[in-house]
Amino acid sequence: MRHGQYTDKPLYVKALSFVAGPAAGPIDPAYDYTTFDEVVHSADDAYQQAGITDPRAELAMAEVHDCFTPTELVLMEDLGFAERGTAWKEVLSGTYDLDGELPVNPDGGLKSFGHPIGASGLRMLFECWTQLRGEAGARQIKSVAAGKTKALTHNLGGAPGACTSASRRTGRHSGPLT
Repeated sequence: MRHGQYTDKPLYVKALSFVAGPAAGPIDPAYDYTTFDEVVHSADDAYQQAGITDPRAELAMAEVHDCFTPTELVLMEDLGFAERGTAWKEVLSGTYDLDGELPVNPDGGLKSFGHPIGASGLRMLFECWTQLRGEAGARQIKSVAAGKTKALTHNLGGAPGACTSASRRTGRHSGPLT
């Protein structure tokens, strides 16, 4: 697609990573269920592809797979938004609110939309598209107006230790990742 062919405000998927686990979690006595290795690896790969070294500082927003409240907290740590064991403190301090340092799920996430398998990832990309274009209305995040141009979406499926994880980084500019 040529720049501007369909819109004068295009967005580009700048990184994509998909990692599948070995299904060893439930049979590994050392597995502690406080992290998803697949998420850590897919996030690291996507960040490397996109040239992101500090996701919390560089991302305008994130859409994460919040199928359960504890899962969302674990994901925010696995994605590098909080130190291990501290995401709950960040939630209480407002870090992930619409006007927080790193808005997470500004559209309400799965809990507000339900969980249409397969379509969830597209909905997440649409939210990033809407936010990065400055077209989210009452829930528009401030980080975009402040100049941040990158967003992350994350999906997860399967059981701990046997899951698949996909991380995508989206941005407003074509060409070199900046």
